[in-house]
Amino acid sequence: MAKSLFEELGGRYERQGDYLIPCLSVPAEEEQPIGIWGQRHMNYLKQYHKVTYTNLFTNGRLNAYLVDVDRQAQERFERLIEGMKQTQDITEQLKAENALEWTGKMNNIRACARKIVYDEIIYA
Repeated sequence: MAKSLFEELGGRYERQGDYLIPCLSVPAEEEQPIGIWGQRHMNYLKQYHKVTYTNLFTNGRLNAYLVDVDRQAQERFERLIEGMKQTQDITEQLKAENALEWTGKMNNIRACARKIVYDEIIYA
Protein backbone atom coordinates (compact mmCIF):
# COMPACT_ATOMS: atom_id res chain seq x y z
CA MET A 1 0.00 0.00 0.00
CA ALA A 2 1.34 3.47 -0.89
CA LYS A 3 2.34 5.80 1.91
CA SER A 4 0.18 8.80 2.60
CA LEU A 5 1.58 12.31 2.56
CA PHE A 6 1.38 12.29 6.36
CA GLU A 7 3.59 9.20 6.52
CA GLU A 8 6.02 10.62 3.95
CA LEU A 9 6.48 13.68 6.19
CA GLY A 10 7.41 11.48 9.15
CA GLY A 11 3.99 10.98 10.69
CA ARG A 12 2.74 7.68 12.03
CA TYR A 13 -0.60 6.10 12.75
CA GLU A 14 -1.91 4.19 15.73
CA ARG A 15 -4.50 1.43 15.30
CA GLN A 16 -7.59 1.74 17.49
CA GLY A 17 -10.05 -0.98 16.66
CA ASP A 18 -10.67 -0.89 12.90
CA TYR A 19 -9.36 2.65 12.51
CA LEU A 20 -5.92 4.17 12.00
CA ILE A 21 -5.63 7.37 14.02
CA PRO A 22 -2.73 9.76 13.30
CA CYS A 23 -0.40 10.36 16.25
CA LEU A 24 -0.41 14.11 16.52
CA SER A 25 1.48 16.21 19.04
CA VAL A 26 2.17 19.88 19.52
CA PRO A 27 5.85 20.79 19.20
CA ALA A 28 7.51 21.44 22.53
CA GLU A 29 8.46 25.01 23.27
CA GLU A 30 10.33 26.60 26.10
CA GLU A 31 7.87 27.63 28.78
CA GLN A 32 8.32 31.22 29.91
CA PRO A 33 6.04 33.06 32.30
CA ILE A 34 3.45 35.20 30.55
CA GLY A 35 2.48 38.45 32.25
CA ILE A 36 -0.94 40.05 32.47
CA TRP A 37 -0.62 41.83 29.10
CA GLY A 38 0.25 38.57 27.34
CA GLN A 39 -2.63 36.74 29.01
CA ARG A 40 -5.10 39.41 27.95
CA HIS A 41 -3.80 39.27 24.38
CA MET A 42 -4.12 35.48 24.42
CA ASN A 43 -7.76 35.75 25.53
CA TYR A 44 -8.35 38.28 22.74
CA LEU A 45 -6.81 35.92 20.16
CA LYS A 46 -8.86 32.97 21.44
CA GLN A 47 -12.08 34.94 21.18
CA TYR A 48 -11.65 37.02 18.03
CA HIS A 49 -8.72 35.57 16.04
CA LYS A 50 -9.06 31.81 16.44
CA VAL A 51 -7.09 30.98 13.30
CA THR A 52 -4.06 33.03 14.40
CA TYR A 53 -4.24 31.51 17.89
CA THR A 54 -4.47 27.98 16.50
CA ASN A 55 -1.59 28.52 14.07
CA LEU A 56 0.68 29.90 16.79
CA PHE A 57 -0.30 27.10 19.15
CA THR A 58 0.19 24.25 16.69
CA ASN A 59 3.51 25.65 15.45
CA GLY A 60 4.79 25.82 19.02
CA ARG A 61 5.33 29.58 18.91
CA LEU A 62 2.42 30.78 21.06
CA ASN A 63 4.34 31.12 24.32
CA ALA A 64 7.25 33.03 22.75
CA TYR A 65 4.80 35.30 20.89
CA LEU A 66 2.84 36.09 24.07
CA VAL A 67 6.01 36.75 26.06
CA ASP A 68 7.11 39.21 23.35
CA VAL A 69 3.71 40.96 23.34
CA ASP A 70 3.82 41.16 27.13
CA ARG A 71 7.32 42.70 27.07
CA GLN A 72 6.36 45.26 24.40
CA ALA A 73 3.17 46.24 26.23
CA GLN A 74 4.95 46.62 29.58
CA GLU A 75 7.69 48.79 28.04
CA ARG A 76 5.11 50.96 26.26
CA PHE A 77 3.08 51.29 29.47
CA GLU A 78 6.11 52.45 31.46
CA ARG A 79 7.22 54.92 28.75
CA LEU A 80 3.73 56.41 28.57
CA ILE A 81 3.55 56.87 32.34
CA GLU A 82 6.94 58.60 32.45
CA GLY A 83 6.05 60.86 29.53
CA MET A 84 2.70 61.83 31.02
CA LYS A 85 4.27 62.50 34.42
CA GLN A 86 6.73 64.91 32.82
CA THR A 87 4.04 66.58 30.73
CA GLN A 88 1.74 67.12 33.72
CA ASP A 89 4.66 68.09 35.99
CA ILE A 90 4.03 65.37 38.56
CA THR A 91 7.11 65.16 40.77
CA GLU A 92 8.28 63.60 44.01
CA GLN A 93 7.88 67.03 45.57
CA LEU A 94 4.13 66.93 44.83
CA LYS A 95 4.03 63.45 46.33
CA ALA A 96 5.63 64.74 49.53
CA GLU A 97 3.45 67.87 49.76
CA ASN A 98 0.06 66.49 48.74
CA ALA A 99 -0.05 62.70 48.56
CA LEU A 100 -3.78 62.58 47.83
CA GLU A 101 -3.51 64.83 44.78
CA TRP A 102 -0.45 62.90 43.57
CA THR A 103 -2.33 59.60 43.93
CA GLY A 104 -5.32 60.89 41.97
CA LYS A 105 -3.16 62.19 39.13
CA MET A 106 -1.11 58.97 39.00
CA ASN A 107 -4.26 56.84 38.89
CA ASN A 108 -5.54 58.98 36.01
CA ILE A 109 -2.23 58.61 34.15
CA ARG A 110 -2.16 54.84 34.66
CA ALA A 111 -5.74 54.52 33.39
CA CYS A 112 -4.92 56.55 30.28
CA ALA A 113 -1.72 54.60 29.63
CA ARG A 114 -3.56 51.29 30.09
CA LYS A 115 -6.20 52.35 27.56
CA ILE A 116 -3.52 53.30 25.02
CA VAL A 117 -1.67 49.99 25.47
CA TYR A 118 -4.93 48.07 25.03
CA ASP A 119 -5.76 49.94 21.83
CA GLU A 120 -2.27 49.84 20.31
CA ILE A 121 -0.98 46.40 21.32
CA ILE A 122 -3.38 44.10 23.14
CA TYR A 123 -6.53 44.48 21.06
CA ALA A 124 -4.87 45.26 17.72
